[in-house]
Amino acid sequence: MSAIRVERSEAAAWRSRPQAASWHAFDPQLAFYALALAFVGLLVAWTNSAGAPLEPGSTFTRGLMWFAIAIVAFAVSAAIDYGWLRSLAWLVYVINIGLLVMTLVFGSGAAGAQRWVAFGAIQIQFSEIAKILMIAVLAAFLASRRDRIGRPATILGAGLLMAPPFVLVMVQPDLGTAIVFVAVLFGALFMAGASLRWLGLTAAAVVAALPVVWFQLRDYQQQRLLSFLDPTADPLGSGWQVQQSLIAVGSGGLWGRGLTNGSYSGSDLLPVQTTDFAFAVLLEELGFVGGIVVFGLFLLLIWRILLVGWRSDDAFGVAFAAGMASLLLFQVLVNVGMVTGIMPVTGVPLPFITHGGASLISMAVGLGILQGINMRRVARPDW
Repeated sequence: MSAIRVERSEAAAWRSRPQAASWHAFDPQLAFYALALAFVGLLVAWTNSAGAPLEPGSTFTRGLMWFAIAIVAFAVSAAIDYGWLRSLAWLVYVINIGLLVMTLVFGSGAAGAQRWVAFGAIQIQFSEIAKILMIAVLAAFLASRRDRIGRPATILGAGLLMAPPFVLVMVQPDLGTAIVFVAVLFGALFMAGASLRWLGLTAAAVVAALPVVWFQLRDYQQQRLLSFLDPTADPLGSGWQVQQSLIAVGSGGLWGRGLTNGSYSGSDLLPVQTTDFAFAVLLEELGFVGGIVVFGLFLLLIWRILLVGWRSDDAFGVAFAAGMASLLLFQVLVNVGMVTGIMPVTGVPLPFITHGGASLISMAVGLGILQGINMRRVARPDW
């Protein structure tokens, strides 16, 4: 009965929550680090625009358009009371599944993949948006079970929530994004206080299921993973991307060749250099020092995200911040790892740096929700 009274009082608190945010509690550091990373992304888009960055339709001008939309998305997400997001989590979940199903029905892409849905001249990758929506749904679920977070049923329930979007993305096929869902799940559960023993057993079960996943992959996906072990085995095929990336990274040295002075600037020598391998172009032109600065900005942003969660006055805020931090950290480590040849090529984008509207806007929405959480929190010491 006491638990019921707590739930009822909490529900009343949500109904009485003011709609307006306190902009005095706006976290400028969170916004600054994100803007700095987006600015670096625009620099990479400039150098990848084949010598004509201001031409209509160039990588840079499209990047500017997505950047402007992302700013609006961030402001709107911060202004809306995130309590509605928690209350309507199941509706968000249904919409999310619908978008992923729509991708399978109407989507298009290269090599037989179905990852983008076209709306006129604009193509949207709903799996990027699904990352943020699933973080919100997972946070709402964990918040509703905050007193039972250590039970196996909580881990099982969270896994069952994540399973449908995981499968739908794998079918596209998009191995990289599917793995991101798993990373978010484990990161959010761990930081929310789930039992380490049960998390360990769950992780062991995931590892045991890898052979089954392996045989579900397309041939080119298997070749990419195998080329990680020996890129020279197929230098003109599956190992081409990694070898060209390593050449770019190595030629950058300590300080880099300078913006637009790299051998890959504006060329097609490095496959998908505007997307998955954009960081290789950055390392060639800005060098090891530039890479360290970018990596430091990511760490500072993750720190501010976790700080928002720590200062939050409810379980949803903690879980949402944990999911966002896990998302960022995992994507940074995997993308940097595959660019430098220490991890397999899985197509995981580098947030803010990789050119892509859906990725940038989804990150803006996620960070906007975090700002909204921070601006509606109970006052706690600032860091």
